[in-house]
Amino acid sequence: MASFYEELNKSEIINDENENAQSRANIDKWIFRLFLILIAVMPIIVMANVEEVVSPLISNIDVITSGVKGDLFTHYKSIFILVITLIASGMLLLKIFFMGGMIRKTALNYILALFAIAIIISTIASPNITIALNGQYNRSDGAISWLCYTALLFIAINIKYPKNVVRSIMCALIPFVYINLYIITMNFYGNDLLQEKWLQNLVSILLPEGANISESSVLVGTLNQWNYMSGMFAIMSAMYLAWAVLSEKWAEVFIGAITAAASMSILFMSISTSGFLTIIVILPFILMLIIKNSEKQKSITALVISLIIVVPVFHILSQENDRVWEESFGFFVNTNPYTKEAASSTDYGFNFDSKVYASEKVLELPVLPERSLAFGTGRGYIWNETLELVKERPLIGYGSDSLVYNFPHYQLESRAGMLDEHTIVDKTHNIYIAVLYGTGIFGFIALISICIWNVILVLKALVQKNKFNSTVLILGIAVLAYSVQALFNDSIPAITSMVFIFLGIVFSQGIKLKSDKE
Repeated sequence: MASFYEELNKSEIINDENENAQSRANIDKWIFRLFLILIAVMPIIVMANVEEVVSPLISNIDVITSGVKGDLFTHYKSIFILVITLIASGMLLLKIFFMGGMIRKTALNYILALFAIAIIISTIASPNITIALNGQYNRSDGAISWLCYTALLFIAINIKYPKNVVRSIMCALIPFVYINLYIITMNFYGNDLLQEKWLQNLVSILLPEGANISESSVLVGTLNQWNYMSGMFAIMSAMYLAWAVLSEKWAEVFIGAITAAASMSILFMSISTSGFLTIIVILPFILMLIIKNSEKQKSITALVISLIIVVPVFHILSQENDRVWEESFGFFVNTNPYTKEAASSTDYGFNFDSKVYASEKVLELPVLPERSLAFGTGRGYIWNETLELVKERPLIGYGSDSLVYNFPHYQLESRAGMLDEHTIVDKTHNIYIAVLYGTGIFGFIALISICIWNVILVLKALVQKNKFNSTVLILGIAVLAYSVQALFNDSIPAITSMVFIFLGIVFSQGIKLKSDKE
């Protein structure tokens, strides 16, 4: 009789574990669906918002004064990210506490904990705590957003994925690419869609009565401005081309190659060098994929299709606007074959002198720095001045997205770095320096460690003798492209949240994780 009950108890334990395993699988499935919703919907949200901004400084500078200010691109994106993060976090906790789920044991847990602690401490100790918490009204890249990115990365590491994870992500992002291709093409040829009444009504649905879209507003895409568009679609170009090169199905080869070409076209129309330089750095990795891939016919076909589309498109765009060449190949080549000869200027004989003569004495004006741009269209000057600020608070930083309230504006030296001493600097144009400034040295070390870990996983996947881990390579190369463009661009919710999910998937698939239960 005793043996009967022992067997019964054992069978009940087995049944409970089977039910828990099935429940954990369902939770993982729904979390991944939430990720797909975030990836597909969040980047294309363009919705006007107005709010009362209370500046931490009393100033007559318009950018940092208090008042009612508006935003089109980040407020509702950041809210969407926050909601998805909270739901996914709750589901992960449910899985751990009630379904026998386990947190995977990896050194990444300590790195992410260090990053989160650095963000929290820097926010609490910030001289501009409200800004550090929420970010600027038109960027929403404060501590709340960065904690969401970190949570999404952690969650992504601790769930399992279907075999078609990459295909699902590629399909989810296709509308984002082609919607932006349409918007930026219209803008490039002088037809700004934001001047259309129907679109104004659409993006103004949530505006309070009496608030309107400013006539000076411009829509270049569903991201904030040119630099972000360039950086983001460098990431998209690298990711879709890697997918096309590694795909085993001809349909995916064609779709990936064409979408990569569309992303490259957006990059060129963004007229910003950062995206082009990113592609130059990533291209050797793509070529390595082609060389090492056993199905070279598909890989070469993918590359050829992309080139057949991109080369004539680049020529047409450069003929329309010669800055397309200047902001791409012009970085390496001084001459621009698309520049039209300018009309010869006429010398009217005016002589501008730096001296003013009084009736008897000569008055020497002070010698001012000559107007010029530092490296990277002024970025070199911004980086140098930001690093000087870091020296004063190296451990705890100033709080995320608060640079505009602490940067030394109106310095005469800025003439030699920014052309004009009246230029207001509100961001670093470098994610690494921004994190160093915002969270201090510990947050910076954590971010660099995460990026290096991704590089190591991509290189390991490239050199392995067995079949490619395509998930690690495709998404890892996308993250690598993000890491390169981060040298010249800033973080915004639309880009960073998506890339941190990619990071989590790469780490989940690429690391030999130790846990009691897999």
